[in-house]
Amino acid sequence: MVNFSPSILSADFSRLKEEIESVKDAKYLHLDIMDGRFVPNITYGPMVIEAIRPYSEQIFDTHLMIVEPEKYIEDFAKAGSDIITVHVEATDHVHRAIQMIKANGCKAGVTLNPATSLSTIENIIDDVDLILIMSVNPGFGGQNFIPQMLDKVKKLNQMIQKSKTETLIEIDGGINFNNIKEIVDAGVDIVVSGSAIFKGIPQENLNKFRKILEG
Repeated sequence: MVNFSPSILSADFSRLKEEIESVKDAKYLHLDIMDGRFVPNITYGPMVIEAIRPYSEQIFDTHLMIVEPEKYIEDFAKAGSDIITVHVEATDHVHRAIQMIKANGCKAGVTLNPATSLSTIENIIDDVDLILIMSVNPGFGGQNFIPQMLDKVKKLNQMIQKSKTETLIEIDGGINFNNIKEIVDAGVDIVVSGSAIFKGIPQENLNKFRKILEG
């Protein structure tokens, strides 16, 4: 069964508590952390995660789009993250970052940008709980889905089956009502969506996604 991870990047930050409560039946909550260096945009830091933690029982799915993530893993873990995901492109020591995440009591994930080969994670696939495939170039919401990422997800599924791990596949970027079915059919476990959920009435949009998948 596929699960959803609404990205608060597209939420109304002037009423963030209400926005989070409006998607409370989603299993995950996606938290996009951008530093203005690894990606062009800047979002928020551990203080925001700590502030919203009391208002949600969801799994906090924290996606670090930052350089030198090792410097901040402990801060994001203490703030209330349950999963911390780092980009393989953002650190020279991705295995060390994975170990640090787990040492701080969180599940560990790695992220691949659209142009990054799956070969970069062959030697760590047994060590991670989650692999996030970016289906847009990271940094901004509202971009169009890159269709070649469907094949990437299928190949990743084969790698996971071969390794006999229980690693989850997450996808993020450009997911909407028109492409959700083929994306999930490719073998995704967790779908991240921001603008498609928070534009309009979030709960109704989540229900629409689910009905499409059931149909």
